[in-house]
Amino acid sequence: MSIFKKIMTAIRGGATEVGEAIVDANGTRIFEQEIRDAEHHLTKAKRDLTNVMAQQMAASREVERLNREVTEHEGYAAQALEKGDESLALAVAEKIASLETELSSQQQALASFETNANRLKELVRKSERQIQEHKRQLSMVKTTESVQKATSAITDNFSSSNSKLLNAKDSLERIKAKQQQFDDKMKAAEALEAETGDGSLEAQLKAAGIGAADNNASSVLDRIKAKQNKS
Repeated sequence: MSIFKKIMTAIRGGATEVGEAIVDANGTRIFEQEIRDAEHHLTKAKRDLTNVMAQQMAASREVERLNREVTEHEGYAAQALEKGDESLALAVAEKIASLETELSSQQQALASFETNANRLKELVRKSERQIQEHKRQLSMVKTTESVQKATSAITDNFSSSNSKLLNAKDSLERIKAKQQQFDDKMKAAEALEAETGDGSLEAQLKAAGIGAADNNASSVLDRIKAKQNKS
């Protein structure tokens, strides 16, 4: 295969894929339009059926008329024979033969109209049933599409909400971590101050009984008692 043929094949393949994608994306719309087209053709078929039935009725009336004329002329021929006028009877017989030929033709036409009318009626009934079934299917397809779209929207919203919740949780954890870090720094500073500051030394001297005693009520009372005893 030449390069040009391969390129053309690739182009046709790409066009087919694009066409199928368009059809798939607009499947419901296409199906709905096809139903409308079918209804249009059904309406035309009903008009055609009406014309056939009208021709059938006309042919039926013509058959009835010819039958009456044949019967009527047979009576004329009989009367001519009764009067002995055989030539007149023969002329009437020729008329009857012509009427019967026309009658046979009309009967054939009537039979054809009846056959076609019955066939068209059945086709119309079948088409109507199919269109109604397609309409029911279309309604189900549209409902399914609506449910799927709603489900997709809910799923997307849920996924988005989950993502936002996760982001919020991460932010909260970062805030807590910063606050904990601040608390740890404050505690560390207090511990360092306690270990290295004057307060720590005073506490150690006090624990050893060195330095100024605490100026509390008991020590003051003891000091006063000691002075009284000396005096």
